[in-house]
Amino acid sequence: MNEMIDIIIKDAEERMHKSIKALKAEFVKIRTGRAHTSLLDHILVPYYGNDTPINQVASISVLDPRTLGVTPYEKTMVATVEKVIRDSDLGLNPTNVGNLLRVPLPPMTEERRRDLVKVVRHEAEGARVAIRNIRRDANHDLKELKKEGDISKDEAHHSEELIQKLTNKLIAEVDAVLHEKEAELMEV
Repeated sequence: MNEMIDIIIKDAEERMHKSIKALKAEFVKIRTGRAHTSLLDHILVPYYGNDTPINQVASISVLDPRTLGVTPYEKTMVATVEKVIRDSDLGLNPTNVGNLLRVPLPPMTEERRRDLVKVVRHEAEGARVAIRNIRRDANHDLKELKKEGDISKDEAHHSEELIQKLTNKLIAEVDAVLHEKEAELMEV
């Protein structure tokens, strides 16, 4: 197969995989009701004048299925870390137990679960649209090559079929990731 075609297909595939990776990263932020250390990953703590990711100033552990434990590396940071967690968008209320912050996760209501399912469906649709846009860009590049006479009509048609198969495969992967997250959210 033509080297230019390979480059276009490989680029499209990499970009589509990045869309799925971004979707999974968004899903990690969406709380289920179970304690998970990555829940706090996006929280930044003021540390010597810089906003620093919480996992660089404290160790985070799962104490039980509904409670996280956060232990700042420096005793002086306990109050700061507690305030940052309390003020975050997660609606968490940590309890200070000496050097350890216990962070209980409130039980999720049925209504909150349904709201989160809507959020994850919206995120998944965004990923599908991104993948389709990548397909459109790749097909456009192939049409340009065909128009300039760099590839034959058959090569262009065959390549478009490969890109469509890739698109279908990755959209199915988005659907599988979405299905898994929905099941996790609705689990009581």
